[in-house]
Amino acid sequence: MRTIRGLKTENENLIGYILLAPWLIGFVVMYVIPMLTSLYYSFTNYNLLNTPSFVGVDNYKRMFTEDDSFWISLRVTFFYVFMMVPLRLGFALFIAILLNSKRKFLGMYRTLYYIPSIVGGSVAVSIVWKQLFGNDGVATALLALVGIDQEISFVGNPSTAIWTIISLGVWQFGSSMLIFLAGLKQIPVSLYESAVIDGANGWVRFIRITIPMLTPIIFFNLILQIINGFRAFTEGFIITQGGPMDSTLFYVLNLYRRAFTYFEMGYSSAMAWVLVAIIALFTLIIFKTQSSWVHYESKGGGQ
Repeated sequence: MRTIRGLKTENENLIGYILLAPWLIGFVVMYVIPMLTSLYYSFTNYNLLNTPSFVGVDNYKRMFTEDDSFWISLRVTFFYVFMMVPLRLGFALFIAILLNSKRKFLGMYRTLYYIPSIVGGSVAVSIVWKQLFGNDGVATALLALVGIDQEISFVGNPSTAIWTIISLGVWQFGSSMLIFLAGLKQIPVSLYESAVIDGANGWVRFIRITIPMLTPIIFFNLILQIINGFRAFTEGFIITQGGPMDSTLFYVLNLYRRAFTYFEMGYSSAMAWVLVAIIALFTLIIFKTQSSWVHYESKGGGQ
């Protein structure tokens, strides 16, 4: 015979499953089923009009051996990630250190610095950014004031277009800054006091105390920003539409074109899964190397 405690436990479990059910159903319907469908389509020839026909790994073969735009978009995206992520994290850490002090109006400053992260990836801000660096934009006007005539706009020049988008990515540093600021608040003040007594200057304290103690935060921010960097789309689509000369043809933008311009749904699904593999690989590498550079205080050293 079941005990009263056993019946109570079963009822509690049932209530838990009932409360979990809406999220679980949504997860399966909105994520699991579309992912499995996309995986199936990646092995088919499908254009939304005809019935999908199975072609095996032909989409993947075409991607790696025949499609030049695949390699161009991959190169552009890698360049964007490797340039934007360190700059954004470095700038976010710099501002967080400035705000980690007793100053007036700190709350206001934190809010102002965080606002770009809220609106930075929106269509409206991308349009504003396009205007700023366009032919008649503020950037061109400022250069003209100092005697530099910019015949081609920054977004129209293949050598500078990607940097305008990188600058937009760096401008969205607010969320990383807040995370760094929270990490800085957790560093014991006694460590800095002991270092000052030992004669360590500000740079030594930063290298020997701040950076090691912040490595778990850096690790967390690094993974988030790399994932977001590989998923860049809105900026390239709105500001440059992948141009000029494919200099800002991001991987997801190329995928979007294949899917909704050329209606190559099977091929675009294959591209999506390659992107998943790339992000998973980078995430795995970072996790595997964390033992050599991430310091966890509870373990007293690197891992």
